[in-house]
Amino acid sequence: MTRIRVRLGLLGLALLTGFSTPTAASAAPAAPSPTVEEQRLDRAAPQEILRRSGFDALAPRLARALDSARSYGEARRAVAREGSGLWRHAVDRAQGRGPDGGDLSRDDDRPLYWARLGMTREVRTWEPRFGLTDRERAALLDELERTSRGQDSVRYPHGKDLKRILLTGFDPFTLDRDIRISNPSGATALALDGTVLDTADGPARVETVVFPVRWQDFTDGTVERALRPHLPRTDLFTTVSQGRVGRFDIERTNGAWRGGFGDNDNIGRTETVPVSDPASQPQWTTTTLPHAAIVTASTGRFPVYDNTTVTEIPAGGSQPVVRPDGPTPGSTARAGGGGDYLSNEIAYRATLLRDRLGLRDTLPGGHVHTPVLQFGAGNTTEVTDPEFVRNRLDIIAQVRAILRVAAEAS
Repeated sequence: MTRIRVRLGLLGLALLTGFSTPTAASAAPAAPSPTVEEQRLDRAAPQEILRRSGFDALAPRLARALDSARSYGEARRAVAREGSGLWRHAVDRAQGRGPDGGDLSRDDDRPLYWARLGMTREVRTWEPRFGLTDRERAALLDELERTSRGQDSVRYPHGKDLKRILLTGFDPFTLDRDIRISNPSGATALALDGTVLDTADGPARVETVVFPVRWQDFTDGTVERALRPHLPRTDLFTTVSQGRVGRFDIERTNGAWRGGFGDNDNIGRTETVPVSDPASQPQWTTTTLPHAAIVTASTGRFPVYDNTTVTEIPAGGSQPVVRPDGPTPGSTARAGGGGDYLSNEIAYRATLLRDRLGLRDTLPGGHVHTPVLQFGAGNTTEVTDPEFVRNRLDIIAQVRAILRVAAEAS
């Protein structure tokens, strides 16, 4: 649909936004096409998920707000408002507040994911009459990503007797394999955000954020930007992602290597994990979670393992070797316990940030891999089923129990 905008004066817009505005001699660039990730949105399963949760109304609402925006400043405020609203709506729905919007289980993380993509597509393809530079569009998309992932809403109440826990989750991924997929780590983040755990040592407040499954975002420092303000004020953190079938893993060691598997934009990267100050970058980082206490506790129906296996190129060698007991001195990483994909990378980045902030000896933190979330036997087409929901609820409950054990043992 053609979108009509009222053009502000060049000086007023420049003062309002801090960005230069396009002139007649320098027209705004054309809006880019939707990404590979956004293009999946038009398939039947995502549309059903949105419709059955009531989240199908959110991207059109943002589109109307953009249609009404008379300046870049107004557009940015609308994006921030709608992005934050999406996160709050997803958390409220997961935690039983407000209308359910449809018959899809409240614990489902997929409405948040697909609604966000609908909103980013609106921003990416928006062509206001007053013009939009590449820099301005990127800033709008960044605002939407941060606000709709809870990355700007981490808040801990004051109180010296309250423990502070930070947990991260992920979007669904491998969507070309099965467009219906859900990620239990993202569902856990929605279920636990802002909740309080009763532990033997007193209450523990959990705050959560969700990250994309895209290499470029990690290269651009999204993990460090989101976590750096909060790690010095937390008592425990854990990054969480989906791992193996039928088991939890507490990943002992994380490696500085990207193995090339395609992300949600079907882009692969094979390289050393890019970080700031690469001259001081270690090949390995380690968990400081109380792994022994976690694996021996009764936390749920899935077994929990202390995973110490890595893949390395030994010092002086040239070929990768699997080491069941962790890396050897001087080796080069080829896979951490959590592999060589973004699960390993978020664990590597978060624990490296912990160490660079001087918190290694005082802040328990590491990575938890959940079981793969599976549909019921024979379900190859339906977007949900009772076993699928039961598995997700059990995984969420077990992560909550693991956090409680970790908080009490730290």
